[in-house]
Amino acid sequence: MRLETNTEPPERIGTPLMVVLVASDRPWSERAVPDELPELAALDRLAGEALSRAAAAGDFQGRARDRALGHGRGERGPERVLFQGVGSTEALTPERLRVAAGKAVRAAEHRRVRSLALCLRCLDMEAVGARGIQAAAEGLVLGAWRFDELRSEGEGGGWGAADGEGAADGEGAANGEGATAGASTAAGQGTGAGGARPPPVESAVVVAAPSGELEEAVRLGHAFAAGENRARTLQARPGNIATPSHLAGEARRIADEAGLEAEVLGPAELKAEGMEALLAVSRGSDEEPRLIVLRHRGGEPGEAPLVLVGKGLTFDAGGISIKPAKGMEKMKYDMSGGAAVMGAMWAVGRLGLPVNVVGLVPSSENLLSGSATKPGDVIGSRAGKSIEVINTDAEGRLILADALDYAARWSPAAIVDCATLTGAVVVALGHHRSAVLGSDEELIAELRDAGDAAAQPCWPLPMGPEYRKQLKSGVADLRNVGGRPAGTITAACFLSEFTGGTPWAHLDIAGTAYGSTKKPYLRNGPFGRPCRLLLEWVRARASS
Repeated sequence: MRLETNTEPPERIGTPLMVVLVASDRPWSERAVPDELPELAALDRLAGEALSRAAAAGDFQGRARDRALGHGRGERGPERVLFQGVGSTEALTPERLRVAAGKAVRAAEHRRVRSLALCLRCLDMEAVGARGIQAAAEGLVLGAWRFDELRSEGEGGGWGAADGEGAADGEGAANGEGATAGASTAAGQGTGAGGARPPPVESAVVVAAPSGELEEAVRLGHAFAAGENRARTLQARPGNIATPSHLAGEARRIADEAGLEAEVLGPAELKAEGMEALLAVSRGSDEEPRLIVLRHRGGEPGEAPLVLVGKGLTFDAGGISIKPAKGMEKMKYDMSGGAAVMGAMWAVGRLGLPVNVVGLVPSSENLLSGSATKPGDVIGSRAGKSIEVINTDAEGRLILADALDYAARWSPAAIVDCATLTGAVVVALGHHRSAVLGSDEELIAELRDAGDAAAQPCWPLPMGPEYRKQLKSGVADLRNVGGRPAGTITAACFLSEFTGGTPWAHLDIAGTAYGSTKKPYLRNGPFGRPCRLLLEWVRARASS
């Protein structure tokens, strides 16, 4: 989506649809919009007093569910004016503005228009602030995303769920490594009731009062959301398209667009690096594994970088420990962590953040064949530790182990990995929060703050030597699973064995990376999570 700003009086801005956000605690009159709100009054007059009449009838009080539509009069200005409530100014959080912006995009789709304007000028702009403007920009860009690249041109059909106006917050089911594949209830976009698909919303204008923070806030919001949309597109592509080599090609494209350095390690380079764990996972597939490296040199030369590591398992059948057939098609989403890292690196480069950042994505498939790794096999790793493979469906931690050890070559300031790692995290936290675990409490606190800022919250789980004991092996240095108890924690304990002394944190996103949703700025399917969380964290580190 193209995104612009405009500081003109809103009644003079030409657009097919202007969505005007209105708070519930502004001064109201029984018959008309009061003079204390001149711009809102001007828009109301332009729209044939649609707001005044709705307010007088008690149908519009500025609540989040309230709407009033009028049509423009005259040759200039908006063709349609949709007044949309956002609740009280006191409760006007960035997430509420993100949701309101998503609703605005759904309103444009409903009216089959390709562009809109989102007017913030009738709100208390001090309460909105730069964070609120950024969130509104994110909601517009995120809301406009849709995955149509595999459809026949001109194909009709229904329009999918989760595109309704006024939808409430919520997220749906998702699976991770070790989960039952059939548990997912994510509905595919483009199914269900409705008419032919509306045209895409291609552009939007953020209308606000002049300020020194407007342009930068919109620039940040656009980049954060566009990066996350890139992750969502990679997630949405099926496994026969989004192979490890495809991800490598997309990484090179991202590097070209964002001014990054790209390097891709194939089987020969992986063998030379001693990445036996990553190679072991890929043995059952004809698709060759890759390790993708993206580098942003925005900081001082020689300054320790931040390293983002994302699991890039492009399809997970579970290997010899095969998953149930029902719902297994959702296992194309097992590369969601890798997609989020790639989207985040694109945005870091486009924004030119003043910090050194490295993105690592170990990528393979996990299938089964006569050459596949078997339960009971003992494999090596780049770190030199031997691993007894108890369950081949616990493969994500194996490919991450080699990537985490590889990250040590840069002596990083911190490492953050994200992965759809365990079904156990869905049992523990459901689909609303990701789990965060790690070796550094300050880093965990930073990620929690970043998650709150991005409305992608995470919750800490403990780690300790008592959990590490569950990984004890009778024939190797450790085993790849610790049994059913504390499955998310023991998976993180396994990863910690390969991080050295670097401050490290792990995000288990198995319950939050994809699914079904009622958030109007998302659609059912891929969410791109935790791309914006990573970006908020990197930006905060760059500013510190």
